[in-house]
Amino acid sequence: MAAVALGRREFCRGALGLVAATCVSGCVGEAAASVPEKVWGQVGITDGRFQKPRAITIDEEDQLYIVDMTARIQVFDRDGNFIRVWQTPVHDNGRPTGLSITHDGLVAVADTHYYRVLFYTKLGELQEDLTIGGTMGQGPGEFGFVTDVAQDAAGNYYVSEYGEFDRIQKFSTERKYLLQWGGHGGEPGKFARPQSMAVDGDRLIWITDACNHRIQVFDEVGKLVKMWGEQGTAPGQLSYPYSGWLDGQGHLYVCEFGNHRVQKFTLDGKSLGTWGSEGRGPGQLFNPWAIVMDSLGRIDVLDSNNHRVQRFVL
Repeated sequence: MAAVALGRREFCRGALGLVAATCVSGCVGEAAASVPEKVWGQVGITDGRFQKPRAITIDEEDQLYIVDMTARIQVFDRDGNFIRVWQTPVHDNGRPTGLSITHDGLVAVADTHYYRVLFYTKLGELQEDLTIGGTMGQGPGEFGFVTDVAQDAAGNYYVSEYGEFDRIQKFSTERKYLLQWGGHGGEPGKFARPQSMAVDGDRLIWITDACNHRIQVFDEVGKLVKMWGEQGTAPGQLSYPYSGWLDGQGHLYVCEFGNHRVQKFTLDGKSLGTWGSEGRGPGQLFNPWAIVMDSLGRIDVLDSNNHRVQRFVL
């Protein structure tokens, strides 16, 4: 079972072509977005440095939480200054790929290769009794490789996973299993690495279906509401969308691992432009994994293979 899951994962990532994506006509804030407001971080394992950062989230104070390939969760202030760090309990099998902040202010960690979701205080104190999962399997409350966790307005948890199962499971506020949907495939409602989730004010769950190169949106019981996307480099097309961010103003920002760019959409899937291109200079990206938006509307992009964060003002 694990071997099959690993094979699918490696096929998905191995299929990536490092295709340059350039800003196109109609690009979002082309002049402004091509020059980042701030670039910070560099390769390393000491405080404030990164080894291929894989997930990012932000709290109500605009503090940034970032996990990298060392399984360290580092916390930074809004200006990129290092505050603190902690590490997941074990990580020999692999590192986390998802982070979020719960309604009660805990840091939820998708502990991918240990089939579970961990919860920490913002000071890095593990809340062991709150853990969801921990057993590999396809039964209720069991997981494959966990990618993300999100919460709706009622406090329910949604957990995404890839590999053998490629599904979403829903849990109550008490972390009790409620239901699931999905399955591996390319048909509507199926997934090939659901990498990240966001829940809007109507309790719709927005999912970046990474290896199907599309966005799928579901209601709170798993009914497909809408879907868009196809593989490509043109505006409106996607290449391995790894992260999405709803701005609350009618837009979805999508971070494309394969196209080395960020793309802005309406909620109906119309592209409003792209920015970013493959490279290592300021304003260029190399396999970005995730994005967040702060309270001032500034977008921080986790520029993974450049081991840094770039901030853009649109």
